Amino acid sequence: MNVLITGASRGIGLEMVKYGIEQNWRIYACCRHPQQADSLLAVAKLANGRVSVHVADMDELATIQALAYELRNEAIDILINNAGIYGSDKNRFGNVDVTSWLNTFQVNSIAPLKVAEALIEQVRMGDKKIIACISSKMGSLADNGSGVSYIYRSSKAALNAVVISMAIDLKDEVIKCVALHPGWVKTEMGGPDAEISTRECVTSLFNIMLSLQPEDSGRFIDIDGTDIPWYKNITTTSLLCRQGAASRKINQHDTPGFKTTRSHRQTRGSRNPGA
Repeated sequence: MNVLITGASRGIGLEMVKYGIEQNWRIYACCRHPQQADSLLAVAKLANGRVSVHVADMDELATIQALAYELRNEAIDILINNAGIYGSDKNRFGNVDVTSWLNTFQVNSIAPLKVAEALIEQVRMGDKKIIACISSKMGSLADNGSGVSYIYRSSKAALNAVVISMAIDLKDEVIKCVALHPGWVKTEMGGPDAEISTRECVTSLFNIMLSLQPEDSGRFIDIDGTDIPWYKNITTTSLLCRQGAASRKINQHDTPGFKTTRSHRQTRGSRNPGA
């Protein structure tokens, strides 16, 4: 199986690379500065050619196009948009760093779509046909019980909207697009007091990804496999039950809604970033 991972030089991304090696998968590990990614390069060196390291800078979209050309003849079974940033600590009402906000949107919300667009032919050639975006429960309006964190919350909410649109647009090709909450993980972003290790996180995420069915496309999935509500009790309807909805003409006063199609547990508020 061939897996491409962005943000692979540390944290969850690096652990995904290690996990993939153990499964004898072919891994395309992408990061901003491979020459500075000592941990990733050390892991790749011991992988007997199963890991290649590539440049993919979410701030420089030209590097994503160059990556797509470099891998033009390669099939990708699972494309994982893992790269992400939290943004400035100046993210409270009355003191939000707008420059950081724009950059965080670029990395967390815009770049994942551009990665998917650039590599869509490779995904089409793959057997699994999965595009997974590492999101966060902080992107759920329903889970926002503590306010603040305007930058990170809004960037992940935007990413979730991107995932929904991709799921609709690629449904006929049976390409499965999902947003995944990795839990509160012991990484540089999550901190040492987080709840789970990177190995626990990655094991659960791959179990979820490898069990995805076409009707799962568009879901916002928690680390335990359950659905995360977008807003109050609103979750993603199975896209197979919404055939034709995407092409329905919506007038400027009409907003499409999403109905709950399965039982969901109530999620608790958290200020801890998931990705």
